[in-house]
Amino acid sequence: MIIIKTEEEIEKMDRAGDIVSGMHEALRDFIEVGKTTKEINDFCEEYIRSHGGIPSQINYQGYPYATCTSVNDEICHGFPTDYKLQNHDIITVDTVVELDGFLADSAWSYQVGEPTELTKKLMDVTKEALYIGIEQAVVGNRLGDIGFAIQDFVESQGFSVVRDFTGHGIGKEMHEDPMVLHYGKAGRGQRLIEGMVLTIEPMVNTGKWNSKLDSNGWTARTVDKGLSCQYEHTLAITKDGPRILTLQKD
Repeated sequence: MIIIKTEEEIEKMDRAGDIVSGMHEALRDFIEVGKTTKEINDFCEEYIRSHGGIPSQINYQGYPYATCTSVNDEICHGFPTDYKLQNHDIITVDTVVELDGFLADSAWSYQVGEPTELTKKLMDVTKEALYIGIEQAVVGNRLGDIGFAIQDFVESQGFSVVRDFTGHGIGKEMHEDPMVLHYGKAGRGQRLIEGMVLTIEPMVNTGKWNSKLDSNGWTARTVDKGLSCQYEHTLAITKDGPRILTLQKD
């Protein structure tokens, strides 16, 4: 069941989103060669709590950390560890924050050290795919319009869109209806209605789109050791167009 949000509830989610976006802005200067992914997780947890939020991922279905820190061929749900970031790495940091009973969710990817031609293109294409999808998130469109636009663009650039993980509705719960695919056919699926709040979060691989799961039962990585990248926003469907609730400052 899709839960339509009131303007007041969307405002609460926007305030939770301010914490998430502020955290990501702070990470721009914190992430560097030699930092461990555990240090990044701890930094994020401290930022969230010091700004009045609750890191909602901790203990969600048994997940033990405040963030997912996915490096290089890790698609999503990477565990923070003692791994030290190296030059040319890509790291995606994903977190969910609760404030006043409502949630906001955003993942962002960061270049560690100097980019290679491939990592730069992958990150640019993935971020552009996110905003191409958001452009389709308007009243009257269908979920398939979002997925088609993302897939069509990504594949035109020679990359692939992960199909094993999707966007989702969000509100008081981390995962609500509807499921938001990042591939598909235009004109298909649930029609978008004012008051829906959802995440769009394309995961893009340099090789095959397929994933495999690590022995920890959480971390998904590419089957061919290709690189993966993800960008995600939480947004509300409004009569004036999509309202991004996790928007960062330039």
